[in-house]
Formats: sequence, structure tokens, C-alpha cells
Amino acid sequence: MGRAAVAAWLGGAPTRAQTTSAVRFTLEELADVAPGNAVEVRVPPAGVVQAVEGPRHTRGTPPNVVETDVETWLALVTGRTTWADAVDSGAVRASGERSDLSAYLPLQAARPR
Repeated sequence: MGRAAVAAWLGGAPTRAQTTSAVRFTLEELADVAPGNAVEVRVPPAGVVQAVEGPRHTRGTPPNVVETDVETWLALVTGRTTWADAVDSGAVRASGERSDLSAYLPLQAARPR
């Protein structure tokens, strides 16, 4: 279902439900590829995940946060844009020393087959 939602987004005419499903699927994939709790990745309103090895935070705003919109996130995970371009344009806001996700993107599971 997740791969199909990503394919629908790549095809250019996804429903809102498919887009949300694609974001959630790819956030889960990121957590599988980069397990941990050091970075909170936020893609409002679709989802949030904690990933990347490192110190765990327990209260308040975590020290390492990545936040972006749905379209930018899906472009990143599918390889339609690069981490550097998204950060430079301001489409991705990343704070903290572990917030650079470029080593994990694009996600293999989200690439077109």
C-alpha cells in the first residue's frame, strides 16, 4: 500500500489519502534505515518519526529536528530533489548536529522501479 501511494504521487495525480500514506510509509522506511531516536523528522500534517542513532531526548523540543512540507519530503525521498537544494532553498529546516539526512536520502524503497 505504501509503495503504491508513492507510485501514485510520482504519477502526478494522487489523492490526499495516497499522499498522506506515501509520507507515512516513507517516514517508517527512514526509521528502518536509520534506527534511533536522536532526530525528530516532522512532515506536517502527515506524520512525524524519530530516527538516527544518538542520544535520546525525553522532554520538550528535541535538539535535532528536521521539518518540511509534504511535497518537499516526497521529492527528497524519491530523489526528485537533493538534501542540499532543499536546505538551501529553505524548504527544509534542520537544526542540531545530527539533522543532516543526506546519507539516507533518497530512500531505496521510494525510488521508482
